[in-house]
Amino acid sequence: MKKAAADKAPLKAQPDAPGFEDALKRLTAIVERLESGELSLEQSLSLFEEGTRLSRSSQAQLDAAEKRVEELLAIDASGQPVVRELDPE
Repeated sequence: MKKAAADKAPLKAQPDAPGFEDALKRLTAIVERLESGELSLEQSLSLFEEGTRLSRSSQAQLDAAEKRVEELLAIDASGQPVVRELDPE
């Protein structure tokens, strides 16, 4: 059951993970190859695993970006913008 809990934990982008745009391009290429139906089962599984890793990394990057936007757009109870330093990334 530890694996299930780990799957739901927020992921941080790996330092060696590709940038979001590069990951999206690679994911598109993976989907096209998988949909072609010309791969062996082992090749398909390998690409599926790579795609899953890229997808999780990309989602972590999107989540981090969303959090930054929410922090930048935050408004306090009196309607004033909340100003504070963001963590440099």
